[in-house]
Amino acid sequence: MDEERRGNGPSRALERLFREKPVADLEALRHALATTSRTTVFRALRRLGYLTSYSHAGRYYTLRTIPTFDTRGLWFCGEVRFSSHGTLRVTIVVLIKRAPAGHTHAELEVILGLRVHDTLRSLVEAREIARERIDAVYVYMDADPEHAEAQLARRRGTARVEPPLVAPAPTPPPPPLELERVVDILLAVIHAPNDDARTIAARLRANGLTIQDEQVQAVFTQYRIEKKTALSRSRRSRRSGEA
Repeated sequence: MDEERRGNGPSRALERLFREKPVADLEALRHALATTSRTTVFRALRRLGYLTSYSHAGRYYTLRTIPTFDTRGLWFCGEVRFSSHGTLRVTIVVLIKRAPAGHTHAELEVILGLRVHDTLRSLVEAREIARERIDAVYVYMDADPEHAEAQLARRRGTARVEPPLVAPAPTPPPPPLELERVVDILLAVIHAPNDDARTIAARLRANGLTIQDEQVQAVFTQYRIEKKTALSRSRRSRRSGEA
């Protein structure tokens, strides 16, 4: 009974801490438990069930009951990122395996919200993923050759063809979106309310959807979502410089 009481005390202290803020580093955990012992901290965390961030070199922690993961198994709390899959390495492998057309380095950085160049190189060297150069860009694929070939075929089928070196024709307005795509955009805004139309469009394309920046901006306008795109900011900056 005494041992049970001793175990419950640290657990309750951590529960109080995480009720106040959903993410904490080791220093905050030590302070909550009034201890300098890592062993004591992690014993209490294991008792409650916890996750370690895949960003910030794994310096942040949260309880397993706190995150609401998106369809990729990711959860962001401010600048801190968590994955239901575990570490950054494991998460990247899972994302690449599940991607119908693989992923480029740029797509993975948009999805994960941090630099992944070194991790990708390490995974390729360990043969946990494969890669192929398409149009001067590496596409990362499943290590399984058969699945990788199917991913490459899809990527080549949707690869952008560079326009000829002639005067471009006037850009037609983007076609109207189906209701399902509009819902995808609005859900993306809910998950990332600070992102502008261009970032939302890039994230949806990384998820395999065919969508244009202008189409996302049109939805922003229709639903009066007050976000400034990078394009509008650059125009405003030029006007300020000219003034």
